[in-house]
Amino acid sequence: MFKFNWSVHRGVRKQSPTLALKKNSQANIVKKLSSYKSNDTFRALIELDKIVMSLYMLDYIDDEEMPGNVQRSLNRGESYHQLKSAILKVSGKKLPGKTEIEISINNECARLLSICIIFYNASLLSKIYEYCEKNNMIEECERLIRLSPVAWQHINLIGKYEFLSNIELLDMRNIIEQLIETLNKKT
Repeated sequence: MFKFNWSVHRGVRKQSPTLALKKNSQANIVKKLSSYKSNDTFRALIELDKIVMSLYMLDYIDDEEMPGNVQRSLNRGESYHQLKSAILKVSGKKLPGKTEIEISINNECARLLSICIIFYNASLLSKIYEYCEKNNMIEECERLIRLSPVAWQHINLIGKYEFLSNIELLDMRNIIEQLIETLNKKT
C-alpha cells in the first residue's frame, strides 16, 4: 500500500507548472529526480506512471475500437514521416548542410513543406466531402473518410520553381470544381 507523503506532494506540485509552462522538460525532471539515491517524488511518479499505463492497457483490452484507432494513429505518423523523407530525398544524396544549424533549418523546411502538402490535401478532401454530403452521396462520403491527406503522388517535388510576386494564386475553387466534375462522371 502506498503511504501519502507531503514531501512527495510538494515535489510534484513544484515540478508540474514548469512542465505546463514548457520551462522544463520531462527528461530534465527525470534526470534531476533520479540523480538522488533515495527520492520519494521520483518513486511516486514511477508508481503513478504504472497506474496510468495499467488503466490504458485495460481500456485497450476492453474497448473493441481502441486497437484500430491506435493502429490508424500509428499509420498516420508513419505516413507523415514518409512524406517528410520524400521531401528530404529530393536533393539526392547531398548533405543538407554542414553545420548543425543548417541541418536543423533544412529539417524545419521539410516539415513546413509537409504541413503545406497535408493542408492542401485536407482542404481539397474537406470541400469535396461537403459537396458529397450536401448532395446525399453517401458512398462517396464513406470513401472520402478513409482517404488520408498525407499523400504526395500528385505533387511534383522535383523541378524548377520560380517564386515571383506577379504570378496569380492557385485557384482552389476551380480545382475543387474539376475534381467534383470528375467524381460526378464516375457515379
